Amino acid sequence: MRTTLEFVGLPEAILQKAVDYGIARSKTDALRMGIFSLNKEFKLVENPEAELVARKLAEEERAMKKSRAKYIGEDAALSKYR
Repeated sequence: MRTTLEFVGLPEAILQKAVDYGIARSKTDALRMGIFSLNKEFKLVENPEAELVARKLAEEERAMKKSRAKYIGEDAALSKYR
C-alpha cells in the first residue's frame, strides 16, 4: 500500500526527533516502528506470520480464479525434482 501523508505540528516534531536522536533512520521508519508498537500493545494481529501467509494465499487464489488456473497435485508439482 502506498500512501502519502503530511504531518504538521507535534506529530511532525516527534517524527523528526526520532530521526535526530538516531532512533529511526527516517520519518518513514519511525512510522513503521510506531505501527509495530501499536500492534505489540493492542495485539491487533496476534500471529503476524499466519496473517501474512493467509493474505498471500488469498491473493494467489484470486489470481488463479481470475486466470482460471487449476491446482496441481503434489506428485505433479514434485515430478520435475525427482
